[in-house]
Amino acid sequence: MAQLLSSSYSLTICSRNKPYLKPFKQCSTPFSIAVSCNNSKPSSRGFFLQEQKLRKHSLSVHAAAVSTSQETPVQTSSGNPFKPQRVMVIGGDGYCGWATALHLSNKGYEVAIVDSLVRRLFDHQLGLESLTPISSIQNRLHCWKSLTGKNIELYIGDICDFEFLSETFKTFEPDAVVHFGEQRSAPYSMIDRSRAVYTQQNNVVGTLNVLFAIKEFREQCHLVKLGTMGEYGTPNIDIEEGYITITHNGRTDTLPYPKQASSFYHLSKVHDSHNIAFTCKAWGIRATDLNQGVVYGVRTDETALHEELYNRFDYDGIFGTALNRFCVQAAVGHPLTVYGKGGQTRGFLDIRDTVQCVELAIANPAKPGEFRVFNQFTEQFSVNQLAELVTKAGEKLGLDVKTIHVPNPRVEAEEHYYNCKNTKLVDLGLKPHFLSDSLLDSLLNFAVQYKDRVDTKQIMPSVSWKKIGVKTKTVTA
Repeated sequence: MAQLLSSSYSLTICSRNKPYLKPFKQCSTPFSIAVSCNNSKPSSRGFFLQEQKLRKHSLSVHAAAVSTSQETPVQTSSGNPFKPQRVMVIGGDGYCGWATALHLSNKGYEVAIVDSLVRRLFDHQLGLESLTPISSIQNRLHCWKSLTGKNIELYIGDICDFEFLSETFKTFEPDAVVHFGEQRSAPYSMIDRSRAVYTQQNNVVGTLNVLFAIKEFREQCHLVKLGTMGEYGTPNIDIEEGYITITHNGRTDTLPYPKQASSFYHLSKVHDSHNIAFTCKAWGIRATDLNQGVVYGVRTDETALHEELYNRFDYDGIFGTALNRFCVQAAVGHPLTVYGKGGQTRGFLDIRDTVQCVELAIANPAKPGEFRVFNQFTEQFSVNQLAELVTKAGEKLGLDVKTIHVPNPRVEAEEHYYNCKNTKLVDLGLKPHFLSDSLLDSLLNFAVQYKDRVDTKQIMPSVSWKKIGVKTKTVTA
């Protein structure tokens, strides 16, 4: 059961089954819930099987909550101005989740991170590594506490295990849940059958469990769910924010905007949106679906405070996003890898705007029974436009930046119309950080600083939509 423990991060087992996992204090690896601490290199096949075993054995680990915030407490959903609002960040050890958890903590919210740490497992399974060295979640939280005096609770377990999630909800009692806890890579979902199935099971079942936990334990809790602009695809009409008004055969109705997902990952997000919309209507749940564009950047005000707080920076062909990948490629002298014709256009935003958008959604919650959809991006670029911007910024730093067009591993339109609406978050007060020369300069310098950590074998795309495998693919030595 999820109980409040001391800051020593001792373990409480949520499963009634006998655990096969070792306590954290016995293991120094950041993915200690899944592997032992011997010096032999575990097989990637073993990693994937252990990933599945997490379903049966969930752990709960968190530090004692000590209120040390000196900021004005933010109001709770119950309206009590003297009690800080409690926010559960599911997936708080990941790229967006970590930055968001620190940002909310810094703003005076009482924050808890819920994470299975499986994202760290993926890196080891596939032989990948962040450009930035990533501290363990325990060291991250200890550093945050020592620098700011603010405590973030930590619950380690799998939200697909409803017993674990139930105990976590009853223990923390969140006023809002920010749900980042999903397998978030389209290429990962297209590697083979096993990972396609894992992506759909993890994402859809996990979200269903969150919805049931809200219904059963915290009916007034506001769900802030990270969706994706990829749900819409690339239609030849303007993309509205979640809904579209249609007149057909003389009758008019406002309907959910049509979805044209382009991977098993994006399809899981579509299923999530449908499930959330249904439970808002059936159960009166309040929810905000943030259809996020492609995120770039690495630093927020909080993660820049100390190296122990650095966020991950993915540059590989599976988890790396376009602009981040291009900056690393330019830093190491690798040609920028434009997929196909390069006319693919998407919405983009700075990681600093991700945390800002989440905070705005929490501070302005949906009404009971309301399913809101916000398109979360600030600018639109084609892949070719990004390559041009990085080339120009690189030249100013003395980098010789070249571009190559490689066969597109994805199934997508490479030239298309794209015009998305994104006014709702701006109306709530979003102040965007646009892609400026100074930001590009900062990203490139950051990539140059850590270029010795780049594995150039991970730069080129290795997953094909048309050649998706059946058997589990593993990393080779």
